[in-house]
Amino acid sequence: MTLLKPVDMFDREREWSALDRFAGSGQSSATLGVVSGRRRQGKTFLLEALCEAAGGLYIAAEQASEAESLRSFAAAVGTFARSPLPIAFTDWRQAVDALLAVGVDREIPVVIDEFPYLVKASPQLPSIIQAAFAPRRAEFTASRTRLLLCGSAMSFMGSLLSGTAPLRGRAGMELVVPTLDFRLAAEFWGITDPLLALKVNAVVGGTPAYRRQFTADDAPSSIEDFDPWMLRHPLNPASPLFREARYLLSEETEIRDPGLYHSVLAAVTAGNATSGGIAGYVGRKASDIAHPLHVLEDAGLLRKETDAFRKNRTVYRVNEPLIAFHQAVLRPNWTDWELGRQPERLWSRAQSRFNPQVLGPRFEQICREWAQTYADEEVFDGFADRVGSGTVNDPADRTTHEVDLAVFTTADDGSESLLAIGECKLSETMGKAHLERLEHIRTLLSTRFDTSRTKLALFSGSGFSDSLPQREDVVLIGLPDLYGFTRSA
Repeated sequence: MTLLKPVDMFDREREWSALDRFAGSGQSSATLGVVSGRRRQGKTFLLEALCEAAGGLYIAAEQASEAESLRSFAAAVGTFARSPLPIAFTDWRQAVDALLAVGVDREIPVVIDEFPYLVKASPQLPSIIQAAFAPRRAEFTASRTRLLLCGSAMSFMGSLLSGTAPLRGRAGMELVVPTLDFRLAAEFWGITDPLLALKVNAVVGGTPAYRRQFTADDAPSSIEDFDPWMLRHPLNPASPLFREARYLLSEETEIRDPGLYHSVLAAVTAGNATSGGIAGYVGRKASDIAHPLHVLEDAGLLRKETDAFRKNRTVYRVNEPLIAFHQAVLRPNWTDWELGRQPERLWSRAQSRFNPQVLGPRFEQICREWAQTYADEEVFDGFADRVGSGTVNDPADRTTHEVDLAVFTTADDGSESLLAIGECKLSETMGKAHLERLEHIRTLLSTRFDTSRTKLALFSGSGFSDSLPQREDVVLIGLPDLYGFTRSA
């Protein structure tokens, strides 16, 4: 089947195509799929639209006891099947078999949204679904139900199909619905000023609901309107955006000590990127924070990156802009913000944290995303297979140099070539000093890589000095280039 994507659905071409293929796969037996993604990304909108387009059954689970959930499922199945008599399930085996029976006559998507709520009350449910989807079971082979399990608790959903989990090997699709990337987010917000787009993205990222539901389509109209917009929404205790970062953390079922997790996020936001640095900031042993780091990574709130030049070194970065904003701006003065004590003054004072801890790191990440996704091949004279950041030792000066961006390509024989190294400065005009620093780092790297073709990339949000030489090995990228509005000469 080929289902028409709803006209009011922004982007999501990849996700809609995957769901369309799954719902109309043509398989003669039932199939199972898993859909996950952080809350507010539009998963429910996608799945409801799929069921509407294909005549499927959508069931939204609730936080309830097992008995109440079974009654809700029975009512939903009865309504869908137009049963003249009430339907009742005594256990989940009956309920799952009823979902398989829905697809006896045709391929049909059946969605269970907020699946983690059900498992919390009925931990045996994944095993029951595993047994129901046994390859030689009559109810399974006679059904063409396309069962989709959906949830926002990322650590839980990620474990459904992993290791020795009951459903491992049963699913025919595992779809993660991501946040919109920085260019799509700007388009979604209707922002054409690249600096304004960056500032908004540094606060709310690419989560669709933060424009539609949380701000009622109130986007800043200009760069001058950014501060008033901040006071209208993210900094306003009456706005749902104000407490959203706290809710993102509390929704994860694996989190037992919220205070510790907030401290870990605060440590990373403040620039402590290694596990040792985070542990020192929090005041715990490195072994004590291993589990929180793992949970936050599974939840999609932190990401772990390998140093581009030192494979034995990993760093952590906040993966959700709103979390970094909350930790840097709101949390240090939470009571004052919550009580509305001179918010204009508080926001003015918070700039000293917002710029280096939120805006600057977001700019660097957008530069890396641009190099990975949007840069034409000719920019770096090759395809970017790997983009990261890292540190380079300087034995002569007994120091290390931070490299904001490193671009690698992989040859047919598996060897890597260093296409470019780059420096990213949002609020500085880039000049000869920045270029000379990169030249020095390139010389240091020449002992490990063939750097004869390695380009030096300068990324700036404030422009470039006329003193910079025009050379083939020098690449200048401004904010408009990142957002695709213009192309630098």
